[in-house]
Amino acid sequence: MKRFFVALSGWIIGMAPALAVAEEGGGYSRGNAILYFSVIAVILIYGIHDVFRKKWLTWASVVVIPVILYLNLPAK
Repeated sequence: MKRFFVALSGWIIGMAPALAVAEEGGGYSRGNAILYFSVIAVILIYGIHDVFRKKWLTWASVVVIPVILYLNLPAK
């Protein structure tokens, strides 16, 4: 199983440059931005939870951070 994951990750890393220069590949679309902003939101929320350890603050950040990041999405 370990060999499988090593081979799979090697293939993904090897194909990354080919996917980046794919013909007619959009550079920055709203769909990509939603994915990136979601990852950023998860990291920020976890950081707030890890630092402060306050339940109310964690739940407030779960509501506020995704809304703020959604409003900052680029236009189509």
